[in-house]
Amino acid sequence: MPETPTALSTAAEELVALTRLEYELTLFSRHYLASAKYRPNQQLDRSAYLILVRLELDSPLSLKELAEAFRLDISTINRQVGAMRKQGLVERVADPDGGIARKVRATARGLEMLVADRTHSRSGVTKVLAEWQDDDIEKMASLIAKFNESIENLEGNPWPRPAG
Repeated sequence: MPETPTALSTAAEELVALTRLEYELTLFSRHYLASAKYRPNQQLDRSAYLILVRLELDSPLSLKELAEAFRLDISTINRQVGAMRKQGLVERVADPDGGIARKVRATARGLEMLVADRTHSRSGVTKVLAEWQDDDIEKMASLIAKFNESIENLEGNPWPRPAG
């Protein structure tokens, strides 16, 4: 059965929208990753920041749990966590549930640096959104959360989120 002109135009519009979205996501990631270069006050590298964000909400975790959460090889996580341990950002602790594997948790220093970097990052976002209406900021936050949750659902890898 041939598609109707309305169905064709809807499919074409959807393709245009998806193409635009993919392009804008590419730019979004470029701007976000490139902006670290222009934030000299950031103390943490990208991997340390992300690991601390996860440990802040879901701690302690084993190296295996971290590797699964980040979809990385355990050797990569082990190297990143090792570097963080040397900096005093995380520490190894006994499994509170009595398991054999040691777990990793953020130190007070690690959490302090995370809060400082997050505050600095938030001030940068505030500058970018200075001309935006509050409801537009809320819409964007909701849509990005919905997008991220869709990815998490497809991957079967939900991430914890802060309350509120």
